[in-house]
Amino acid sequence: MFGRLSHDIVTQAFRFTTPPGSPKRQGECQQTVGREWRIPHHLSPDQRGTYKDRDDMESPYRFGKLERRMSEPTGPLKGLRVFDLTRVLAGPTCAQMLADLGADVIKIERPGAGDDTRGFAPPFMPGTKESAYFTGVNRNKRSVTLDIAQKEGQDIALRLIADCDILVENFKVGALAKYGLGYEQLHAKFPRLVYCSITGFGQTGPYAPRPGYDSLIQGMGGVMSLTGEPDGLPQKVGVPVADLFAGLYGCIGILAALRHRDLTGQGQQIDIGMLDTHVAWLANQGMNYLATGENPVRLGNQHPNIVPYQVFPTADGHMVLSIGNDPTFKRFCEAFALTHLLEDSRYATNAARVENRQLVTDTLTPVMQRHPTLWWIEQLETLKIGCGPINKLSEVFADPHVLARGMVLEMAHASGNPVKVIANPVKLSETPADYRLAPPLLGEHTDQVLGDRLGLDGPALAALREKGVI
Repeated sequence: MFGRLSHDIVTQAFRFTTPPGSPKRQGECQQTVGREWRIPHHLSPDQRGTYKDRDDMESPYRFGKLERRMSEPTGPLKGLRVFDLTRVLAGPTCAQMLADLGADVIKIERPGAGDDTRGFAPPFMPGTKESAYFTGVNRNKRSVTLDIAQKEGQDIALRLIADCDILVENFKVGALAKYGLGYEQLHAKFPRLVYCSITGFGQTGPYAPRPGYDSLIQGMGGVMSLTGEPDGLPQKVGVPVADLFAGLYGCIGILAALRHRDLTGQGQQIDIGMLDTHVAWLANQGMNYLATGENPVRLGNQHPNIVPYQVFPTADGHMVLSIGNDPTFKRFCEAFALTHLLEDSRYATNAARVENRQLVTDTLTPVMQRHPTLWWIEQLETLKIGCGPINKLSEVFADPHVLARGMVLEMAHASGNPVKVIANPVKLSETPADYRLAPPLLGEHTDQVLGDRLGLDGPALAALREKGVI
């Protein structure tokens, strides 16, 4: 019961940016008019109370107490400890997913420098010196500055790893071995350790020594040849999908390895290559090539296997029309005085429409241009036909559904200014993701972690700091 109360308090402290009255995830606080928060009815009378914003709270639980409780995870990975040697995006994405789900993640950073993405700015988060890039993938982690190039730093690392379940790293192949932190070295010392390596090209193969970068992988992995207008240049995807997929595949591998470890006591290495994961998500286009031996051509915003499933101009802009099967196309034609198309063999089936892609596009474009986007969306949604606007990010983050799903939240930051972050999309009914620690300042938790985990006192920490070890 008390643990559930703690989760409700955490939700209040981070103030999900949803409008009054929006539905919220099961187990979270319910927002009422006036920006008050009410603890759900299952709590006993002495545990209940009415909460307002952090600056005006009416309850025996003042904000200072809330902050202390935020350090306790509630997710399904609670109790697992992670030694995080990653930086930039792929590795931090993996580690943040573990952290959101309750793992205690210690992020190791270089003294005086930190994760490279701390310098990937502007933009900075308002009122802070933290880059938006770093802030997006480093919440729920404790930052410890540690120079693993020094012998004392390596010794500290080994003492911390001895108490960890998982190590995640994205150094170049073989680079950690010179510090005594390679997989084979650690597996001999800690056979239960799950060790995840994320690199550009994996631990084996002719490209293994090469560095990996998102745009490079998008090019080599084929997706740029599939993206863009038919008569235009190859295009990369607008967000770093190669990094993100590698991080998520790494997380999946870690969870599978943990299951094996818990059954057998045996840890193992997860070898994630960004190029591998990129090839894996070529999906239907990759399979189209394997089936035909022909390189798919760029189709702009059209689908290679379904027509019409693309962007169309409207009277006031553009929108997406997604007609996924023949019954839906029939419904579309009947609703908008296009039944004559159903009698034409070139339109009658999806296979025929794919063969006559340009004809279908040329036929429907003037139809779609008769009305504005909103008119079409209202009509098509009534007919249960897939459609949607093409939103700018300002429209995405103001969308009532995005807000109702709790996808934007504020976290109390060590700078004294709250920071907005994008929430975890994994909605677990019994053990939801939690948001207990804002993205850390560089070395924010060094003394705390080394004191609590290793028993190092003030003079010992000062001596290490003087030598640049921490």
